[in-house]
Amino acid sequence: MYEKHIKRWLDIFFAIIITVIMSPFLALIVILIWFFNGSPVIFKQNRPGYKNKVFEIYKFRTMIDKFDNNGDEIDDSDRITKIGKFLRATSLDELPQLFNVVKGDMSFIGPRPLLPMYIEDKNKLNISRHDVRPGVTGLAQINGRNMISYEKRFEYDVEYIKKMSFWFDCEILIKTVFKLVVRHESIINDDAFNK
Repeated sequence: MYEKHIKRWLDIFFAIIITVIMSPFLALIVILIWFFNGSPVIFKQNRPGYKNKVFEIYKFRTMIDKFDNNGDEIDDSDRITKIGKFLRATSLDELPQLFNVVKGDMSFIGPRPLLPMYIEDKNKLNISRHDVRPGVTGLAQINGRNMISYEKRFEYDVEYIKKMSFWFDCEILIKTVFKLVVRHESIINDDAFNK
């Protein structure tokens, strides 16, 4: 009942409310990115989502196009701008995913969507993690994020699917807010997954 009906309506309701409340702040971020990084302001990337259906994930752009003398793109670390570093450190670059939530591509809570190359090995963990909508944050993000192995992240994803409930989502959301606001941790950005 919760997974099929209530969760989706809660996602839509809160995504719209948060977008409206934060619209002046979102507009400010857009202006800053445009001023320091140029356009486009939004970074789009294909990700496999619910039932492996590919969708475009939205993020604020944190890097600029920069090439060496041979015309090759330089390392990501040298392309991240100052405003980009701040957005990543605070996970604010993930805010455009509110639109992914409204569209139905994502949920607030669920397994983080991976790059397509990470699901080429169709093992049970990778298949089952796509039985639900991917999340802006999830169980793996509050339990170590980049500090744990891919295998452990996938285990957390499967654990979430088995235990998914309204109260479990609330627990994950509260812990996410605590880590982001109280401990100033960037727990949503998965740099190994999100370029």
